[in-house]
Amino acid sequence: MQKKHITYQKALNKAMYLCSKAEKCKSDIRKKLFDWKAKPEDHIKVINELEKQLFIDEERYTNFYVRDKFKFNKWGKIKIKAMLLQKQIPEKLIDEAIDKIKQEEYLEMLKNVINQKLKQIKETDPYKKKTRLLRFTSGRGFEPNIILQLLENIKNF
Repeated sequence: MQKKHITYQKALNKAMYLCSKAEKCKSDIRKKLFDWKAKPEDHIKVINELEKQLFIDEERYTNFYVRDKFKFNKWGKIKIKAMLLQKQIPEKLIDEAIDKIKQEEYLEMLKNVINQKLKQIKETDPYKKKTRLLRFTSGRGFEPNIILQLLENIKNF
């Protein structure tokens, strides 16, 4: 039995609806088009039409993504960049969006993440405590050198 493909117009309408509900990038739409079983030749046409009508804008998407993942998920620059690269966003756009994060806000967020985790750690050995904090914050995508600088200033070990 052959897979039934959806029409170009139906794929475009579904993609427009999806983009009107939330910010999407090209790779998000490509994945949806594949899931919906749109014809491969329609993928490019749908994406081009969405860009033409400003339903998709990779720069706008990247700026929102960086801001939201930093502010709400408390992710560091490394994790944000890695996730956007997985979505095939151009590195230049990623770097420009990440550069908009103010360094003071970034350090303050990292301090808050460290302090919250510090309250949860029951470990008494200062070395093990520091190691757990470093591993946790690195997993969140913060740079090890910045983490270590902040950990040196914390006296609660």
